[in-house]
Amino acid sequence: MQQSVNQRSIVFLLCSVGLITLPHAFHVPLPIFTFFFVLLIWRFIAVWNPAYLPNQWLVFLLLLSGVSLLVIMHQGVFGRDAGTAVFVVALGLKLLEIKSQRDVYLIIYLAFIVAASQFLYLQNILMAGYTLLVCISLLGTLICINSSSVSNIVSLKIAGRILLQALPLMIILFVFFPRVEAPRWSFLEDDNQATSGLSDTLEPGAISQLGLSGELVFRAKFTGELPPNTERYWRGPVFSFTDGKKWTQTKNTHFKRHLDKVIFSGKAYQYQLLMEPQTKNWVFGLEMPAAYEWPLQENGNHQLRTSEPPGKRAEYKITSYAQYNTGYITKTELSDNLQLPNTVEDRIDELVARLGGFDAPPEIFIKNVYAHFRHNDFYYTLMPPLLDENPIETFLFDTRAGFCGHYATAFVYLMRVAGIPARIVGGYQGGIYNETGGFIEVRQANAHAWSEVWIQDKGWVRYDPTTAIAPERVEQDVNIEQQIANNAVSFAPIQLDSQTLSLLKRARNLWSSVDYSWHRWIINYDRRQQFSFLSGLGIDTLKSMLYWLVSLVAIVTLFLALYIFRKQSQALDKAQIYYARACQKLAKAGLIKQETEGANDFALRVSTQLPDIADSFTHITQLYVQIRYARKTEKSALEQLGSCALALRVTTKYTKNTKV
Repeated sequence: MQQSVNQRSIVFLLCSVGLITLPHAFHVPLPIFTFFFVLLIWRFIAVWNPAYLPNQWLVFLLLLSGVSLLVIMHQGVFGRDAGTAVFVVALGLKLLEIKSQRDVYLIIYLAFIVAASQFLYLQNILMAGYTLLVCISLLGTLICINSSSVSNIVSLKIAGRILLQALPLMIILFVFFPRVEAPRWSFLEDDNQATSGLSDTLEPGAISQLGLSGELVFRAKFTGELPPNTERYWRGPVFSFTDGKKWTQTKNTHFKRHLDKVIFSGKAYQYQLLMEPQTKNWVFGLEMPAAYEWPLQENGNHQLRTSEPPGKRAEYKITSYAQYNTGYITKTELSDNLQLPNTVEDRIDELVARLGGFDAPPEIFIKNVYAHFRHNDFYYTLMPPLLDENPIETFLFDTRAGFCGHYATAFVYLMRVAGIPARIVGGYQGGIYNETGGFIEVRQANAHAWSEVWIQDKGWVRYDPTTAIAPERVEQDVNIEQQIANNAVSFAPIQLDSQTLSLLKRARNLWSSVDYSWHRWIINYDRRQQFSFLSGLGIDTLKSMLYWLVSLVAIVTLFLALYIFRKQSQALDKAQIYYARACQKLAKAGLIKQETEGANDFALRVSTQLPDIADSFTHITQLYVQIRYARKTEKSALEQLGSCALALRVTTKYTKNTKV
């Protein structure tokens, strides 16, 4: 274990460690990442100039510097980010202490941990492929260190071959080994692990900030017919309380409605919803959700929530109906959804009166409000002007330009002034259909806000006032790239021909489909997914699962052992055949190898008794011993042994009076 390490192996190791740590440039604070790479470059220089290696006192000062950086940047060593930084700093410091193979082993094992920590941040297929390649490099480093005669390229090939041989066992263990949900320790969680576009509060213009974001929120794969774009309303939080500027959710969302159930009608849509990690436990079901499985729950505002931690991907089976009747309104709902600030401006009252809000039926008043938006120079924009302390009044009478949030808040405000219960629903609308994967992708740019009005005998009815100004926003898919390009003032959009655009779209759909399958069947292969998959194969108990696991592992191990040993025995058999051919020629000359006599001892006896062929047979013996007993032998050695055995000529006869 204390053997020295050659220069080539150290360079190989340093390159592998650098590749392992490189992706952490996006996760580890810049001072800590710089500290690590300074140590890495320092060790590179010391490969050719060992005198530059630091002494013990300098290493101790570097250790104190690393610990100080950790404390300053993370205020401790617990948590995902702080823990990752600790391993990165420890790996850099250990590089300065390479003196023996034992140190190299410790560095490689530590590097494997740093590689695994990449999946705490990114779990996509690109990161998995990159981590796999650098792990092959680390394994190749181990092979190179233990076999100094093997080149770096050959060691990488051996590492790749080992990985391929282990792949069947990896697949079996992944599919059949019982999935255990790891506990979530609070001190290991980080607030920035997941992102969500929608907030607990809503202000006019808040959702417009998401209109230029292409970040994925969820994917939905439907069984059967897809809902048309006009029915793709993905329901999220419901906002009922307002102070005139900001809208928040009511606290009365946990009551159960046992007396009156939602009545569903029309076509049912069944789909699998794959949610990306979120900061909230919201699940955006298609409006209106009718059936769902644990851990989903529905609150009093018909919003789906999950009881599982939200900071991970999760898949849910949901059935929704586009036509429904929510029934009666409770006293609590009526009070919450008629609430208004203390004062209402006179011009608001005048507008409501002019549109028939105080005397006409609710549907007539709603129709008049739509017509008012449509015929009074209101327009739809992602970049609305700033509003003052009275945003609704300013929007209705002055700016008249806004995003969906402006129209939804103004519409609900007018309804409440007229004494009609109304509220705002936040969520997403639309989604782009991926023809390759057969699913709908919903991104942050699809964020939307619409309104609900309670109508007698109909319950809560959805009204989207945005359609009065920009019906194409709901009737067609949102073109995210075009939306971003139209609002980018510093960069002109690149003009591409239709064929190139079509090719890029197909490539994007293909990649998105691969990414969807990766996350659904690999990353999201949890206990529920495993049970569902194996139950379809008739494996529905833990006992049968373990039987299959043990049996398949035993079968694959047996086949791998037969393959490996058969390959080795074939090589050894050829070497024995060539060597036996040379010994047979000596036997014809009267010199016979004894059963208990080693190859080198026999070669020594041949050199004494038949000196004219001593060099030829000694060379044959050396090749034979190398092939059989060396750690690694080039293929050319076996071919050379066959040629030498064939070319051996014994012209002198061994006389029996010579003592054996």
